[in-house]
Amino acid sequence: MTQPSDERIAGEDGIIALLRPLATDPAALGLRDDCAALMPRPGTDVVLKTDPIAEGVHFLPDDPPEDIAWKALAVNVSDLAAKAAQPLGYLMALSFPEAPRREWLMRFTAGLQQAQDAFGFTLLGGDTDRRPGPITISITVLGEVPHGQMVRRAAARAGDRLFVSGTLGDAHLGLQLLRSASQAAMWGLDDAQRTFLQQRYRRPQPRLAVCEALRSAARAAMDLSDGLVKDLGRMARGSGTSAVIHLDSVPLSEPARAAVAAAPDLRPALLTSGDDYEVLAAVAPEHAAEFSRLAQAAGIPVTDIGCMRDPEAEPVVVLDAQSRPLKIGRSGWDHF
Repeated sequence: MTQPSDERIAGEDGIIALLRPLATDPAALGLRDDCAALMPRPGTDVVLKTDPIAEGVHFLPDDPPEDIAWKALAVNVSDLAAKAAQPLGYLMALSFPEAPRREWLMRFTAGLQQAQDAFGFTLLGGDTDRRPGPITISITVLGEVPHGQMVRRAAARAGDRLFVSGTLGDAHLGLQLLRSASQAAMWGLDDAQRTFLQQRYRRPQPRLAVCEALRSAARAAMDLSDGLVKDLGRMARGSGTSAVIHLDSVPLSEPARAAVAAAPDLRPALLTSGDDYEVLAAVAPEHAAEFSRLAQAAGIPVTDIGCMRDPEAEPVVVLDAQSRPLKIGRSGWDHF
């Protein structure tokens, strides 16, 4: 006899029925219509972002469904945070190669609920379909920001100080640990350190609390998803500037420092690896202290790692401890 946990959902309506409790906003119309109807609050602008995740690219096939759901929402909310926007709701399209198993979908739904509760928004609608290939979760998130106050990416100026939130490179190390259990021993990591790094890959933490600091003091900002060097290069080129950062200033977590101490060659890769989902901000020098103060007061650690400067041949230069330029090969993640 087939066990309940092994049962596959019967039809699209069965999938929607399990997702319906997530759609508590009246704008979702109980997921009983083809569209949602959302009215933005007076004096606000709507900020929109779409960022899909796919099995084998953004998450591993055996990752817990709860973590897959969390990541699907978190990577989108991270973009809103970098724009100084608060989330309003989201649309979700689920693509499966076959009908999902009931237990998997129930756990996935539980993960969505955890993320919704943490980020303060709900499901508004979406669609499901069946297609060849890996599971794909496509999220479109809607946010709001006071009118005219969205923080743009391509607005930095020469002389601006560059700040990053949190620590970088943890997700890259966590993915390596998930792919190879022996890496923890090679890097001299204990169980708590290994778990921390793995969770940084599976459950990124959008920096929504930094929104006020960005609106008050930042000139430009973006989230770091494809690697610091690559994303900073995008900001620099779009702003008509270049950037210089100091390797020793880039913040690392205690577990990452332990891994780098055991394998120093890891350090440059932490500047070009993706999945950090931290905030990069360009701040005018006269506002740097205010930005740092506001971020710290909101519980978000930020670190000054360098500055913007006039355009150069290289959009981003990384200096070592002796202020010598490092050779950086692959600048970051690219799908193509």
